[in-house]
Amino acid sequence: MPVTPDTTQTITMTTTSRRRIMAFDFGTHRIGVAFGQELTGTATPLPILPARDGIPDWQQLGKIIEEWQPDAFVVGVPLNMDGTEGPITPRARKFGNRLHGRFHRPIHIMDERLSTVEAKEKLAESNNKNSIGLDSMAATLILESWFREQHN
Repeated sequence: MPVTPDTTQTITMTTTSRRRIMAFDFGTHRIGVAFGQELTGTATPLPILPARDGIPDWQQLGKIIEEWQPDAFVVGVPLNMDGTEGPITPRARKFGNRLHGRFHRPIHIMDERLSTVEAKEKLAESNNKNSIGLDSMAATLILESWFREQHN
């Protein structure tokens, strides 16, 4: 007799693997943004959001969210190399909480250690240096790392 997969598990895996995710690389002057699909595990950088003391133009961000329709958000939190929280970490978490409160989507926190260093390297290799900002490239890398972590 052939073994059939558990229908519940198949439905859950399919629904989860099709989520559209928007990621953020929080900063006090600029917030990098990226969008990706869990099915492919890839992300694309979006235009950087200017911020004043870590606060974006929420109306502008709302338009981006309305356009891209993410199912959830990933917010990169900067940790020190030893895993402890740095001075900006609580502000990045607060930004994530505000995203959840305003747009009512799940928030996932992702360690973003060395994402800016890697983003600089990727941009240096890219022929399209001026069209992708460092912060949005970092958000792209954060999201792709999050996808990998979800599938492991």
